[in-house]
Amino acid sequence: MSGRIPREFIDELLVRVDIVDLIDSHVPLKKTGNNFVARCPFHAEKTPSFSVNQKKQFFYCFGCGASGNAISFLMDFSHLDFVEAVEDLAGFAGVEVPRESIEYQPGQKKEDLNSLYLLMEQVANFYAEQLRISDEGKKAVEYLKNRGVSGDCAGDFMLGYAPDEWNALASRFDPKLLLDAGLLVSKEDGHTYDRFRGRIMFPIRDKRARIIGFGGRVLDDSLPKYLNSPETSLFHKGKEVYGLYELLEKNAKPQRILIVEGYMDVIALAQFDIRYAVAVLGTAASQAHLDLLFRFSSELVFCFDGDKAGREAAWRAMDAAFSSLKDGRQIRIMLLPQNYDPDLLIREQGVDGFVGRVQGAETLSEYFFGHFSNELNLSEMEGRAQLVSKAKPYLEKLPESVFKEMMFARLKELSGWDRLDILENAATLALKSPSKIGGKRPQDNGRLSSARVAVALLVQNPRLAELLDQREIDWSGLEFSGAPLFKNILNMIAGKHPANAAVLMECYRDAAEEKSIKALAFLDLQISDDKVDVVFCDAVNRLLIQAREAGLARLLDKDKTKGLDAQEKELLRKMLTGK
Repeated sequence: MSGRIPREFIDELLVRVDIVDLIDSHVPLKKTGNNFVARCPFHAEKTPSFSVNQKKQFFYCFGCGASGNAISFLMDFSHLDFVEAVEDLAGFAGVEVPRESIEYQPGQKKEDLNSLYLLMEQVANFYAEQLRISDEGKKAVEYLKNRGVSGDCAGDFMLGYAPDEWNALASRFDPKLLLDAGLLVSKEDGHTYDRFRGRIMFPIRDKRARIIGFGGRVLDDSLPKYLNSPETSLFHKGKEVYGLYELLEKNAKPQRILIVEGYMDVIALAQFDIRYAVAVLGTAASQAHLDLLFRFSSELVFCFDGDKAGREAAWRAMDAAFSSLKDGRQIRIMLLPQNYDPDLLIREQGVDGFVGRVQGAETLSEYFFGHFSNELNLSEMEGRAQLVSKAKPYLEKLPESVFKEMMFARLKELSGWDRLDILENAATLALKSPSKIGGKRPQDNGRLSSARVAVALLVQNPRLAELLDQREIDWSGLEFSGAPLFKNILNMIAGKHPANAAVLMECYRDAAEEKSIKALAFLDLQISDDKVDVVFCDAVNRLLIQAREAGLARLLDKDKTKGLDAQEKELLRKMLTGK
């Protein structure tokens, strides 16, 4: 039975598994001081910069910035999604993954999904057979030959042909399963017919080689030229790409992945041994698409036709691109010459010429600001104002990083607006700490704000929240730098009771605060274990004093200028009397 994995199980699993044992089974670790080190498995390096902290149960690479807990490691190392990583971690621990029965849906039984996967395999084999032996299939073979597709390439991609019949599948396979798989269409009168008819068929496989859907292309110019499987329990076009399985079969860790517009583009490039191309499935590239591809390569290159539609498609990709650009990731934009597709271009310019274009594709920053420079007159104040208005919303989608700061700096340079600043949040503050993360050099805790010390210690030692519970502090009226994040963490700890920093970090996976939590978790405060409670309480005390003084000053100032309402007067009285 499928369903959501209980949060309690994930938390217990992170406590049960020692991250040192897990990572050591994939990458041999060496004990150095309080940590374990190795050469990073996520980027090439000669000296070890990959560190695993056993006490906090997370890893960090000083070279490429890769970081996280045991689940994050499996996702990055083995290219797994979240559920697959939890399943692998459970297997490592020797326990079964439970599922919450409340998520149960009759159509989602594991045995039913297995039946659908088996059906899809059988249908793909049927289509492949029709391509080889049927009279109609010969026309499809001729079309593929004219497009330069060899028999070997057709076999690699399991190409087939759907007979031009209304009931070719229903007469051979279970109609109910065919409906569930999206291969039959049901009419209002209850009758059904084959969704794909008279088309070359492109099986869509997930990274586990399972067929999850199909794409079909007509042999002439009739419309629709391409037809895809609908959304089913197996197929979600907003999360899958065509050609990924075939790509990974040839190279599990490609230097880059080229995102093209169609099935035939992927196959045409494969004919020339360019095996790192994939295509989105009849929709714009989404953040889910990009996050999936970034698990296998740190560089993605968008390839679009050079016509108006291609340029518009390239710009539509900006939303997903900016939201996906975490540290260590790069996106480039490659616009083809007018009236060219990848197949025609590679035949005219050769493999070397095409690869040269891929390698020389514009960086995202070049393309982004170049787009506005071409669209707006930046010699005029009005044009520069429009630049800020149009560009800033995109830049704000970037995760906190040096790249984000540099993009804002470039916007400031082009616009000439001196007041354009990035609003610092807790993550930025943590990243700008004068210390180096991981204890590369001793730190002076006096140079860190009380708020940063208190929040970092709370993230690294969730048990410290108990010390605050005993004091029954009213946080609602206290204002200080980082207060929203501090209160958010306290609420999370109260609701989840995380056993350690790794479990707390997991609570924030994909949340807006995730970057902040990670930055604070890796902040090495150089405090011995026996001093943590004392330093934390001292930081909180100083924080409370600062917050009360700031609040008192604000109320007194307002009392002099505008006057206070009844609630503010009562708050001021409490502050002055201490009651």
